[in-house]
Amino acid sequence: MSLTISGLTAGYTREVPILSGVNLRAEEGMVTTIIGPNGAGKSTLLRAVFGYLKPASGTVEHFGRTVTGLEPEQMLTEGVAYLIQGRSVFPSMTVAENLELGCWTIRRDRRRVLDALARAYEQYPRMAEKRNARAGSLSGGEQRMLEIARITMTNPRTLLLDEPSVGLMPSLVEEVYQQIGALKKAGYLILLVDQNIRKTLQIADYVYVLKMGANSHHGPAAEFKHRLADIIKEWI
Repeated sequence: MSLTISGLTAGYTREVPILSGVNLRAEEGMVTTIIGPNGAGKSTLLRAVFGYLKPASGTVEHFGRTVTGLEPEQMLTEGVAYLIQGRSVFPSMTVAENLELGCWTIRRDRRRVLDALARAYEQYPRMAEKRNARAGSLSGGEQRMLEIARITMTNPRTLLLDEPSVGLMPSLVEEVYQQIGALKKAGYLILLVDQNIRKTLQIADYVYVLKMGANSHHGPAAEFKHRLADIIKEWI
């Protein structure tokens, strides 16, 4: 099963599109990464897929269902979760309360919420240890882990990850990518955008390069590891 993007054109105004006819296919149980120079439209693509931006044209299909133009809350019910760029924890709320926010679509079923919390604490022991701590007291890496845990609370099938390592020191980047690797092994479809290109290529199965809002290159990640320097030179 897959996430398929066909001919997607989108932007923040209809007069000035950021994306122009982008095509992409991401498969279940794999990490598909999108790389490209600053301003290429990588984060814009994730926002358009999740419904924060309405496509001017093109289609998005998720596991055989057309989801083009759905609202973000509808995308959640379709099994798509989105890790936004930058911090999104609520610092004055506890870890447990932040996790419960990830259960919004099942909030009326308390048993499912409690089961989701139990799974999260089993998968993320550090979150279990700090469940009653204020989220603002966590380290940067712990806050990122909390955000990742929160978007998986309702067992989505697809994760859109936007700059998961931004602002983190190298040791914490390693922790975050270990968790992304675990999510890949668990069978999630992962569409990844991150400024740490070398790290993304270590975990990715397939790569798409965007340049000026359009497809440039694509292929298996192994092919890009050997010619990354040449590709980056094209961006300068």
